[in-house]
This record gives sequence, C-alpha cells and structure tokens, in this order.
Amino acid sequence: MTTADVYRNRLEHAQQAMATAGVDVMLIGPSSDLRYLTGIDAHISERLNLLVLPRQGKGTFVVPNLEALNFQDKADLVEIVGWGETEQPAAIVGKLITTTKVRAIGDQLHAVFLLRFQEAAPGGSWVPAGPILKDLRMHKDAAELAAQREVAKRTDEAWAAFLESGPISGLTERQVMDRLSQLMVERGMKSEFGICASGPHSAMPHYHTGERVIGQGDAVLFDWGGELNGYLSDMTRTVFIGNPSEEQRKVYEIVLRANQAAFEAVRPGVPCEAIDAAARAVITEAGYGDAFIHRVGHGLGMDVHEDPYLVLGNTMPLAEGMVFSDEPGIYLAGKFGVRIEDTVACTADGAVRINNAPKELTIMD
Repeated sequence: MTTADVYRNRLEHAQQAMATAGVDVMLIGPSSDLRYLTGIDAHISERLNLLVLPRQGKGTFVVPNLEALNFQDKADLVEIVGWGETEQPAAIVGKLITTTKVRAIGDQLHAVFLLRFQEAAPGGSWVPAGPILKDLRMHKDAAELAAQREVAKRTDEAWAAFLESGPISGLTERQVMDRLSQLMVERGMKSEFGICASGPHSAMPHYHTGERVIGQGDAVLFDWGGELNGYLSDMTRTVFIGNPSEEQRKVYEIVLRANQAAFEAVRPGVPCEAIDAAARAVITEAGYGDAFIHRVGHGLGMDVHEDPYLVLGNTMPLAEGMVFSDEPGIYLAGKFGVRIEDTVACTADGAVRINNAPKELTIMD
C-alpha cells in the first residue's frame, strides 16, 4: 500500500464514521488530525488552512495562495483551493458547507474561525469532530505501532547514554534537561518536551524545569519525550542523588509495583478505568492513596495526550492497537515525588511495553 493509499483509506474511514454519526461535513484545521487524515502539515496562523471533508466525495483543502504550491502533491487526494490576501476565506468555506445540516468542527481549530464560518453559513448545527476521529486514531495500525516502537527505542538509547554521561549533582535542572534533550537530538529525534524536577520540585507532577541546583539526597524526576516521523515517545524515570532515604526507597518500590499492576491488568475488553484502579489499589493499600493525584495514563501517538484516557469513570473497553502511558506516581509535598512511566500497547495477548529502559532504583552522582 502506498502512502497515498493510506491517507485515502483514512479519509474514507472518516467519512464512514461521519455517516454513522449523522454528520454532513467535517472541518479540520492545522493539527495532528489533519496530518493523520491527509499527511498535510500546515502551520497554525491567522491565515486559514482548512480541510473541508463532506460525507461523500472528495474533500477540499482551503489554503492561502502563498502556501498553495506547498501542497500540490496532495491534489489527487483533496482539491486544493487557494485564496488571495484580499479575499475572505470564511466565505469560500461558507459556500462549501451552506447546504449541510450537521457540521463537525475540529477540536484543535481556533474558535475565531468557527465564529466566521457560522456567520458565512448560518443555520445548521455544529458538533465536535473529536468523537468521530478518536476511534480511528486510537486503533494504531502496524505502521503506526512500528513508528512508535522506533521513537521509543531511540528514547531508551538516549536515557542509557544519559545515565553514563557523568554527574548531575551541582548542575541546575535546566542544564541537566538540556543534556538529555541533546542526547535525544543526536539520535535523530525532535526533543518535544521535557521536565527535570529535583528535590521538593519532584512532588509537582507538571513542574516547569527551572534553575534549582541538584544536590545530595534529591529525588530527580525526568518526564520527557521525542518526535520521529510524526509519532511521539513519552517516558518518566526517577533517580536519586546519593544514597536514598528509607522513605524514598519505600515509595519507589510502591510506585514500581503499581506500574507493574497496571501493566498486568491490560487486555482487550477491560475498561480503561480498571487499569487506573489496579495501580491505585497498590498505592492506596500502602497508605499513599491521597498522594497519587492524577490518572494512571493517557493515549499516545501523534499527540502526547490523546484518547484513550485511563481514568476513573472511563468505561470504554481497551482494544488491540491502543497505545497509552502507564505512569503511577506518589507526590509528597515539600519533600519529594516518584513517577515511573512506560508506554504500553494493548495486544490480543495483553500488554506489551513499547519502551524498555530499566526501572530498577537508580543512583546518580
């Protein structure tokens, strides 16, 4: 199957999902959804770039004239319609959708464009496109799984090199994160995001890496990922500077067991919330339930956070091809935190880890 065939199939599947949902047209701006459906990597700006996909027939990509030539290789896939600097692109879209009744708008499109579309094509109703596309994007095919394995493999290699790269005590969090990011870049990835949280900062799950100097006795939490060929890695490891305290060792062992419990709970048909519950039971029984303050996992693919979400209340059953994080944590405010995160795929036989970096307690200088 050619690349063009892949995108053509995805568009057809999206149209089938639209028909099932009773949607007449779907509007998708620059986003991972657009890249998934068409391979078009348009940038977000005040100038409108938009895929208008009807329930049947060929879609239209509305694009500024100054960028239209960038996408001529997609002309067999979608009709390319350019607009000039003195034109109102919303009017072009309005003509394309004026006879439609139910219109789905991309979750990642600027709200101001929706307001312009509503003015240009009054009437009809608007619904989010996310529910239409999520089933397609959640179920990764073999090529997508291979892409995620490759970016995870290189992330594992960067972490192994980081552990051998020398002491981090005495450096700032930012300096240390820069070192890890550079090791990602050297392995061909974009360093997409990164957290280095040391000492009491490690008890802040979404801490912003800063200038604190790392010192003896610190827990240091790294949460980072890279991008390769459009797919992302996401991993968390917590290390200790010098000999960990008894409490640090205890907490680390509990989180490691919770990580494994979640992994073992994964199989097709199991509700998403059951994976969270499996990890949470381990932490709660150990007396730290109040210190596990986030869901156990989220989907991963072209976005670092996407469906499925492994959280209490989500009864959607897991299925083959779903890829998500397994990241329990314990956070003791003012002291330290521990999180261990792997990327996991659901297969017919249960869970398979996409990344394989060691998880035993690690001490760094």
